Amino acid sequence: MTENSARTLHDDGPVAARGSWLTRRHIDLPLILGLLMTLLLSLFVLYSASGQHPEMLWRQIVRTSLAFSVMIVVAQFSPRFYARASIYLYIGCIALLIMVELFGDISKGAQRWLNLGFMRIQPSELLKVVMPLTIAAFLSRDNLPPRTGNIVIAFILILVPVGLILKQPDLGTAALVGVSGFIAVFLAGLSFWWLAAGAIAGAAAIPVMWNYVLHDYQKQRVLTLIDPESDPLGAGYHIIQSKIAIGSGGLYGKGWLQGSQSQLDFLPEPHTDFIFAVLAEETGLIGFLILLSVYIYLITRCTLISFGARSNFERILSATYTFTFVFYIFVNIGMVSGILPVVGVPLPMISYGGTSMITLAISFGIIMSVHTHKRNFTFR
Repeated sequence: MTENSARTLHDDGPVAARGSWLTRRHIDLPLILGLLMTLLLSLFVLYSASGQHPEMLWRQIVRTSLAFSVMIVVAQFSPRFYARASIYLYIGCIALLIMVELFGDISKGAQRWLNLGFMRIQPSELLKVVMPLTIAAFLSRDNLPPRTGNIVIAFILILVPVGLILKQPDLGTAALVGVSGFIAVFLAGLSFWWLAAGAIAGAAAIPVMWNYVLHDYQKQRVLTLIDPESDPLGAGYHIIQSKIAIGSGGLYGKGWLQGSQSQLDFLPEPHTDFIFAVLAEETGLIGFLILLSVYIYLITRCTLISFGARSNFERILSATYTFTFVFYIFVNIGMVSGILPVVGVPLPMISYGGTSMITLAISFGIIMSVHTHKRNFTFR
């Protein structure tokens, strides 16, 4: 290998100065195109799910534009920057969660928001991005697979914010944050024995969680999942209507704006949590396959970026964000299909909303940073 080629491989800048214009600006065109496809599909379904309200459609366009701008800004910083900033971001999020516990705003029986005067924030949402970043940076500082002591510390780092989020209470977000951290530990090389021990401990903890952790409404969601027909006009009403909408779509669907369950307000939150039921009813199996194809394209692109990463930290981080994205999709579709409890998880990049869109945009921005900042570095 020549001296010039060796210098190119180990340079702290982009991998190739003669790279494409977009690469030099840390933008991954295939990933951007996939996200734009989801945006178009989102606007198509949202117009119907919102009751044909152009104002909601316009707000979604504005929020998506903001999310894309945040994603591009995030991509400009190198993975080295995020690795070094991870501990400070984690401590900041814990401090915000404690502030929520002490004097957070209460809405709909939950204390999840922090009022800053000019806006309200939900700090638990930030952990969806910060948790994988913290675990990946911590475990990557040592040799992989991680030692037992590091695994224990990693689980403590996960359990502290999860416990604070559960107190709000917000079981859905706590589960998503916990899973994102666990995925990072797993991808770092968690052994089978740890998985087996965790499964046994989790099974043993079910009675304790049922009696002392879960609230009455959360228990009702689990019971409704098991037998929604036991209370068809009460707790089971929403999931029954959702399953009717999905099943009535058939192969081609009832047609855009022609869904009876969605247009006649039988579905709860059709523009957010249950937007998949609207898509399935109006576009049928064909619409679902189109959505699935777009998701598979995004997942494949992010997976390829993970395979091409040059450090353990980059591989773990980008793969964790990718698997977490898959988990969000699975939870939402499983929830509205009646195979998982209703936990209030929006359909990624499709449902109406700003917070979820921005957190996902930050994740994709960091994945783009991994791809466009080709650096070799260690944390020692």
